[in-house]
Amino acid sequence: MIGIICALPEELNEIREGMEPDGELEYSGIKYYLGKLCGQDIVCAVCGVGKVFAAICAQTMVLKFRPNLILNVGVAGSLSDSLGVADIVIARQLVQHDMDVTALGEPLGKILGSDIQYIPTSEEVRDRLFSAIMELNADRDFGGKEIKALQGTIVSGDQFISSRGKKQLLVEIFKALACEMEGAAIAQVCYVNKVPFCVLRAISDSADMEARMEYPAFVAIAAKNSAKVIRRYLNNLSAE
Repeated sequence: MIGIICALPEELNEIREGMEPDGELEYSGIKYYLGKLCGQDIVCAVCGVGKVFAAICAQTMVLKFRPNLILNVGVAGSLSDSLGVADIVIARQLVQHDMDVTALGEPLGKILGSDIQYIPTSEEVRDRLFSAIMELNADRDFGGKEIKALQGTIVSGDQFISSRGKKQLLVEIFKALACEMEGAAIAQVCYVNKVPFCVLRAISDSADMEARMEYPAFVAIAAKNSAKVIRRYLNNLSAE
């Protein structure tokens, strides 16, 4: 079984299109939808925005459904001049940019009481996701356009980044490509439970002063692109 977690309904609605439903269960106010998608057994959920909701959802999914893999899918703000709206970032690693115990001599993002700062994703899964994007580009399935896809660091925190100064700081400290509000929390849950995971995000805004205007306008386009990648990835698994 593959678990899919999205923060927003519009992100998951795109993915669930065409899913053969097999019931739903609710835990801690979060609905978990079961079924088949592209030939694969799926459990998926909208966790809500922020690291706490994301962690609650991921831990519940691990305990109640025992997925072999968890994918966090959705949208993000761009921290790179090379990434525009609807382009895609696949996380090689994730870090919580607002985990701050620097006063104790630790680097920003270090989780106190552990040796964890950056949490790596599954290399096999991220390479398969990247291949799915290249196939979609070759088939002109992104609305006839070719999108850019990069692999790198994604940072997460309980902040909607809309400041050029904050954006530059995240790039300088973490060399990050994108910022969002859930991925690193899901990564930490998967890491401690030894569940393979990956995070895929389509760009919805530039994470600067324009972000508040860009996000509402482009979130649907970005969500549609990320959903296309997930469906191609699942179809490829089923074809093997």
